Amino acid sequence: MSSAAEQEAVAGKQAAEDGHPAVAVNGARRAASPPAVPAWPGTPVPLGARFRTGPDQVAGTNFALWAGGAEAVELCLFDGPGPGGRESRVRLTELTHEIWHGFVPGVGPGQRYGFRVHGRWDPWTGARWNPAKLLLDPYARAVDGDFVLPAEVYGHVRDWPQQHVADTVRDDRDSAPYVPKGVVVHDGGPDDEWTYDRRPKTPWADSVIYELHVRGFTKLHPGIPEELRGTYAGLAHPAAIEHLTRLGVTAVELLPVHQFAHESHLLDRGLKNYWGYNSIGYFAPHAAYAASGTTGQQVGEFKRMVRALHEAGIEVILDVVYNHTAEAGELGPMLSLKGIDNRGYYRLQPDARRYADYTGCGNTLHVVQPHVLRLITDSLRYWVTEMGVDGFRFDLAAALARSMHDVDMLSPFLAVIAQDPVLRRVKLIAEPWDVGSGGYQVGAFPPLWTEWNDRYRNAVRDFWRHALPDVREMGYRLSGSSDLYAWGGRRPYASVNFVTAHDGFTLRDMVSYERKHNEANGEGNRDGTDDNRSWNCGAEGETDDEDVRALRRRQLRNLLTTLLLSTGVPMLVAGDELGRTQGGSNNAYCQDNEISWVDWSLLDDPEWRPLFELTSRLIALRHQHPVLRRRAFFSGRAHSADGLRDLAWFTARGTEMTERDWYAPAATLGMYLSGRDIPGRDERGDPIVDDSFLAVLHAGDRPVSFVLPGPPWAERYEVVVDTGRERQTEAPGGTHPAGVEITVPARAVLLLRVG
Repeated sequence: MSSAAEQEAVAGKQAAEDGHPAVAVNGARRAASPPAVPAWPGTPVPLGARFRTGPDQVAGTNFALWAGGAEAVELCLFDGPGPGGRESRVRLTELTHEIWHGFVPGVGPGQRYGFRVHGRWDPWTGARWNPAKLLLDPYARAVDGDFVLPAEVYGHVRDWPQQHVADTVRDDRDSAPYVPKGVVVHDGGPDDEWTYDRRPKTPWADSVIYELHVRGFTKLHPGIPEELRGTYAGLAHPAAIEHLTRLGVTAVELLPVHQFAHESHLLDRGLKNYWGYNSIGYFAPHAAYAASGTTGQQVGEFKRMVRALHEAGIEVILDVVYNHTAEAGELGPMLSLKGIDNRGYYRLQPDARRYADYTGCGNTLHVVQPHVLRLITDSLRYWVTEMGVDGFRFDLAAALARSMHDVDMLSPFLAVIAQDPVLRRVKLIAEPWDVGSGGYQVGAFPPLWTEWNDRYRNAVRDFWRHALPDVREMGYRLSGSSDLYAWGGRRPYASVNFVTAHDGFTLRDMVSYERKHNEANGEGNRDGTDDNRSWNCGAEGETDDEDVRALRRRQLRNLLTTLLLSTGVPMLVAGDELGRTQGGSNNAYCQDNEISWVDWSLLDDPEWRPLFELTSRLIALRHQHPVLRRRAFFSGRAHSADGLRDLAWFTARGTEMTERDWYAPAATLGMYLSGRDIPGRDERGDPIVDDSFLAVLHAGDRPVSFVLPGPPWAERYEVVVDTGRERQTEAPGGTHPAGVEITVPARAVLLLRVG
């Protein structure tokens, strides 16, 4: 490395030549390029590395890389295992519509590779080509190795003395020894045979989603062999699937499994990105979750996991992060897209040097660009058609819906999804916000989409901590959020209802902590939201006070019962049904340890086992009764001469709620669901008829008398669920005639079947 003075001299000379300050420095040594291996012309499609038979029946691999504006592209082939290996370079000389391509005879599955892309270095105009940096193929089907992020993997000199222009000074050190490599994968093997795979195709209205982390769900499971814990194979194991089927969920929503990288600030603190919202390979299953190997074996292992879940009737939904990548902003590393075509892949600010950041992660993919849109849709189709998944949850989906700047529901991304014959058939879930101006879009996505409904989360949390000013908001959320979704042909299942998610407190922590406790993250407890809407029931954190512990367990029963009785699609988080705790952390994104892993000992703990039993019973009730999973919104109108309506609301006096009641402070709400007035017909064309139910939710800290409504609503009522009881039985509260006054325990839910 030359001295800082020498670098400044070089930078000044370059600045004079280019008309920009300090745009390039060649003060670092770079390994000499080995002799090139010749390549045949090959084809520009498909993109990526595809093993096939070429001219004269010669086997080899076709490589194709879109690199708009690049001056040259070198394919780099690596021998041997590990991060190093001898490198051979192949110049791709064919260029078709900005796609560099070539067929290399003799290269087959298991071959590790990357690209070096040549072009101008001028960050002041957004140009950041640097052939010293080995780049991951955006279309790589498998990735071998891990990102460790030393200074060599940055395109710019990180220790440049003039920090205000640090990202404009090019670093010419070779990054190849420090970055993972793409792997050529064999297509057409036994793992690619999907003939006998039976996708569950669960209708949206019948779905119960279970959000889980592949590693965290399986890492401590005693029934999974130790060598399979934390892996795709571990999730495919019968012990893991048995829990899912006993619980009754219909789909697992996997936290990101696209290849991702760990941020440098975490690595510096000895931590890693556990959640995985830092993608860098949109076609590759994250290699660290594979038990079978990382030179292509992870692909087959993932497919076998999907088949095992399908055989159990469980769909697989992927949480995908197409809004940004692990390359961060202008001070971030150069791993893939930044070095292929920085200006083409990322949204840049008007000065072109810095990035437009609608994600809070340093960069935002420029989805309006056709090649970026192609990358995303090619990836989505690949995971559906070749990897067998059933749907996607899109992280910060509002960022994908932005046109030039504003969120636009007619944006190219949403338009392409709507007309794609593959993607429009799978489950699509939007996280309907980003961190940019105008990014909050709950209720605004088009009819093809469902959405995470954070207004449901907030209302339910506030109701059970007795913090709602009135019950209007609660009424909307319990009945499917028609105020948000009853437009454009949308249905109640457009609302994915959740009380907790991976981001925030666990359910148990929500009733045990009022303040976040993220000290283990090493950020001075400044990370994570302060808006938890939680209540610790009288003591902060774990306590030996049995009254507090009993109240917390009751609150957990209330929250889970509310979630599973609400109209819409319920989403549970792995471990909430067991009382899992993170010790008060509401941002465990970097805790790959017992803080985040599911503690399976809770399943055998007498204190927490009843919670699992109640949850599975509630899910079973939901599956048995179509009135709890309606496919159309309630009308609230009488459909018969007796005045009975499909939905009615009652006060504790047993009278129907008036306008004044909706605006008055209240801790008690009665919701009547009629099984006589369910819209639609069954598969045979017959009317759908079910039992009717009355749900009574009472958030007050004292018992309340509730008058059971008389005819035409009911003649008698049978108590089916009583969260005031620690353990549930088939008839926990007996049968009561209509018109009588019953006592609802403090902070409890009663579900009564109407007779």
